[in-house]
Amino acid sequence: MSDEQARPTGTGPSTQEETTPAAPAGTPDPDATVVEPTGPPSTPPATTPGTGHTRTGGMWVGLILSAIVLLFLLIFILQNPDPVRISFLSAAGTLPTGVALLLAAIAGVLLVAIPGSARILQLRRAAKKGRRAA
Repeated sequence: MSDEQARPTGTGPSTQEETTPAAPAGTPDPDATVVEPTGPPSTPPATTPGTGHTRTGGMWVGLILSAIVLLFLLIFILQNPDPVRISFLSAAGTLPTGVALLLAAIAGVLLVAIPGSARILQLRRAAKKGRRAA
């Protein structure tokens, strides 16, 4: 067994070489040896090294999908120009079928998004109070 293996870690330098100051950060050490792990990694990487998922990448995917959905909506609206009579409470009017269905879809999204957003805000406040108490 060599001296390096027998010495417990964290006991300080044993030779004069180990007491010399280290090179500045970012400077490669030509004498350094790279030690590769011998066993399997504890968790396998989700992607290849250097190509991880980023928030910007997720934003671009969302932007592209939104553009595709918008394109389909525009095609739908342009293919359904027939007028339809709409009545809501005391208001009445005529709109193209595609526009009327688009407005109905927007109203449906708002009916889901408003209570959902209120619940998210409520949970965030509760989480902040829980962190302060802990």
